Parts: sequence; structure tokens; C-alpha cells
Amino acid sequence: MTRYTLAGRTVAITGSTGGLGAAVAVELRARGANLALLDLNAVAVAAQAAALGGPDVARGWHADVRDLESLQTAMNAAANHFGRLDVAIANAGIDVVEAMLTGDPATFERVLDINLTGVWRTFRAAAPHVIEQRGHLLAVSSMAAFVHSPLQASYTASKAGVWAMCDSIRLELLHTGVTVGTVHPTFFDTPLMDDVLANPAGRALWGEHKKAPWKLIPRELVVTETVNAIERRAKITTVPRHLASVSKAPGLVRDLINRVGFPPRAIRTALDLAAAPSRQP
Repeated sequence: MTRYTLAGRTVAITGSTGGLGAAVAVELRARGANLALLDLNAVAVAAQAAALGGPDVARGWHADVRDLESLQTAMNAAANHFGRLDVAIANAGIDVVEAMLTGDPATFERVLDINLTGVWRTFRAAAPHVIEQRGHLLAVSSMAAFVHSPLQASYTASKAGVWAMCDSIRLELLHTGVTVGTVHPTFFDTPLMDDVLANPAGRALWGEHKKAPWKLIPRELVVTETVNAIERRAKITTVPRHLASVSKAPGLVRDLINRVGFPPRAIRTALDLAAAPSRQP
């Protein structure tokens, strides 16, 4: 497929002031894209837009992925401001480490609402404009779509759901010329990851991410591959790329990954830590 050049195109990104969102925004500007920056923090997103060049090339809007109307208002305003909206990146997301039996049901629902339904809302709000440009929709999923860690039912369900949902939406929009993709990074350095590392249960599960298969990869690699995925209009991108086999045959490798990555002792320790009173929401 011909490279989808980003120069002169307008890209909307949710969660734009977060660790990955902010870094992707910088890379998009470096490749000549205009930026519609969407975030819950109106002050932070305004400062981000100014730092990236100001209203001619970057402008921020308050938007909440849990509120379809706020996303529609922001997407409409962005398309009106820049005269077009070519790409939408559903990037906003959260993570928690908690067990089913001791976790807060409201937290489970919140993760699904932001990570999964929030992607649907983002695409719903952006799609009319993206269809006009025969553009691209990209959702930030995770390798957790294929590798299902204990104590992460909400996160793995949301990320696997994003993968499946995008497959469906891709087929729905095929006749419009719009392409739909998902990007699936493994663990990398972000503020969200800092929260995981600060959680005793998370440290017990993943060994503080110091060794394979849970070792952190550079954020720069995730950023580059995410933007490259747009320019390739790729259906699915794993980061790093050599993990593609995991996405293509999850049923064949999952049992091996579970045995190697999550020994019973580590799971029991993590469950005990997650149930401790100091870890309750």
C-alpha cells in the first residue's frame, strides 16, 4: 500500500497529555501533521498545544471519552478549525491491578468504560469527518489483548475488546475508504507504568519488569511504531514487531506464556498483596 503521508493532514488524539499521547503528538508534528489535542485537563492541553506550535498547527480541546457529546463537540470544532480531520487516535486509557474477589466492581466498570467504550465513542465522534477524507482510525490496544495477566481482568478484557471491535468496525467502513488499525505495545515507560510498578501486587506478578518476558521496552520505539502504523494504514501492529506471532496465534502460545510468566507462587503472592487492606480502592 502507498505510504499515507501525514504532512498537512489533521490528526485528533485523545489522552493527548499522557505519557504516550504527548510523545506521539511530538512525533506527529515532526512529520508535518496538524494536531487536534483532546484531553480531560483543559489547562494542560492548552499548554501542550502552545508548546507544539500554537493554533495554526496544534490546538487543544477539553474532551471526556466517557461522554460522547463532549467528543462530538471537540471533533466537530477541530474539523472546523483545521478544515479537515483525517486521522483519529483513540489513545486515552487507564489500568488497575486488582483481583476479582477483592476488587471494587465500580473500578472494573470504569476501566471498561474508558478503555473500550471510550474507543467506540472516539471513533463514533470522529468517523463522519474521517470518512470525508478517506482517512484512518487507530486504537491503542496492548499485548494484553493476547496475553491475559491475572489480576487484570478489566484491562485485558478492555484491550481484547478493542482488538475485536476494531476488526468489526474495519469491515463496516471498508466501503468508505477508511482504514482501521490497532497497535499493541508490550510494557514500556509511562506514568501509567509508574503506578503499576508502585503496586506490590504488580511487582510480584511481573518481577518489577526487569527480565523477559516482562522487561520494559523504550517508549521511543512505541511512539515510532505507532506513527508508522498510521502511515502504513496497518490493521495490526505489535511493539516490538517480533511479538507478532503472539497476536497471530494466541491460543497456541498462551499456555506456554502462562506457565513461564505467571508461576502459581507469584499469582498467590500477588493475590495476597492485592487483598491487603492498604491496597483497597
